[in-house]
This record gives sequence, structure tokens and C-alpha cells, in this order.
Amino acid sequence: MSKKIWAMYFSATGTTEKIVTSVANDLAAREGGKAEVYDFTLPAAREGQPEFGPDDVVVFGVPTYAGRIPNLLLKYVSSVQGGGALAVPVVLYGNRNYDDSLMELRNVMEGNGFHTIAGAAFIGEHSFSKILAAGRPDDKDMAIAKDFAAKIILEDRGPIQVKGEEPIRDYYKPRDREGNFLNILKVKPLTSDACNGCGICAKVCPMGSIDPADPKVVAGKCIKCCACEKKCPVGAKYFDDQVYLTHKIILEEDYTRRAEPEIFVYE
Repeated sequence: MSKKIWAMYFSATGTTEKIVTSVANDLAAREGGKAEVYDFTLPAAREGQPEFGPDDVVVFGVPTYAGRIPNLLLKYVSSVQGGGALAVPVVLYGNRNYDDSLMELRNVMEGNGFHTIAGAAFIGEHSFSKILAAGRPDDKDMAIAKDFAAKIILEDRGPIQVKGEEPIRDYYKPRDREGNFLNILKVKPLTSDACNGCGICAKVCPMGSIDPADPKVVAGKCIKCCACEKKCPVGAKYFDDQVYLTHKIILEEDYTRRAEPEIFVYE
């Protein structure tokens, strides 16, 4: 019996979506069908979830924030039940490191009734920056994603072995050049007078934190995905917090090398 292939992901700026849907579509083509998509980026989608069973294969993707599954997504990700489905955990990171995010995602999925059969860490343009891993995943990354899909064996041979440390480490804490902790948790974007009130930023905010009636108001939590900044058609969203900008500059200076995707499949 053919497997039903799913692409399930959180992808505020589209990088995770690009990899997950590519892998899922290639697997679905092997099974003679099309991949089903469940995008849980926006709050309404996280009010529910698909029902999975043994005939499903779920390519499940999240971004890496500070080396882990984003804290504000962990509750939802931990609620998704596998029902015996096969799964391919995938993480995207902004060229620094994915640390324990892939192992954490694998562990959560295994604990929720999925059987992980492969895993991967890919690189996407950093949410804070337009120059750090700019334009990624690019053509080279997409070729690796296609090769990854071709190597996935659709059977359970035990949890896929991936890189990471157990117990899972704490979230990465950015520091300045003197070693001082850079706390950006409460930083929120500002809005310039260029704003024309189109409301796109409110529509794309994965936390539902931007007031559509007044985009200058960010009443809820901000996860610094920067979807509002990157998708604003007039460039009205920006950050001016000096701690945030220091972290951004250090990332751009220290991680100029091209990180490469890592894939994990059964031998």
C-alpha cells in the first residue's frame, strides 16, 4: 500500500517551507501521489493538527532558534501525535549552528508516537539578517534536499541517529565581545512613518502580536522571526535596540563561512 506523504512545518519567512515541501513532494512522487501540506506558522493553524496513522509519512520542519526548537513553539510541537506514522524531522538554521534542535525534534516526535526514519539540518537566510546565509536555501541546498529525499527508506528501523547532545542543552545565549549576555527576549520591532497601513505585517506575524488596525502596536510576544520586517513592502518595520543590533553584527562578522546541510539516513 502506498504511503500518504505530509509536509508539516512552521516557516515564518519561507526557508523551512522550501526544504520541507521539496523533500515531501519528492517522496510523494515516489509513492505515486502528491504531498499534503499542513502549515502551522500562523496561530489559527496551531489550534488543531492532522490525524496521522501507520500509513502516513510526515516531513516535519521547524526553524532553529538559539540551538533548539523555538521555545514558544515547543508546546504545540510536543502536542502533535504520530499515531504510528513514519517521520522525517528537519530543522533550518541561520548559518551559526543547529546545536541540539534536530535531536530535540527527533526526541519529541519519537515520544509522541512517530517513528523517525531520517533527519536533516539545512541552512536558511538568518531571520535577523539579509546578508547572513543570504538567499539560502539556494540551488546547491535544493540539490542536496533532492538527494536526501532519494536516500530516505520508508520503513522503521528504530529512531534515526542524529547529531546533538543528551540531555538537551539550554538555549544558546548570545554574548558581546566582552562576554556579556545579550538579552533580546523582550525586543520588538518598530514601525517608521513609511508605513501605509496595508496590514501585511499583522497577517504574517506567527504570534498574532501585531494590531492590524494599527501596525505600530505590537502587543503580544515577538519571537524575532522578522517576517514583518522582511515582508513589509515599504520597509517600514525595523529594529533599533542596540543589544539586538550588537548580536546581529556579531553573527554577521563571525559566521561568514558557508555552513553545509547535514543529512541522516539509514545506511
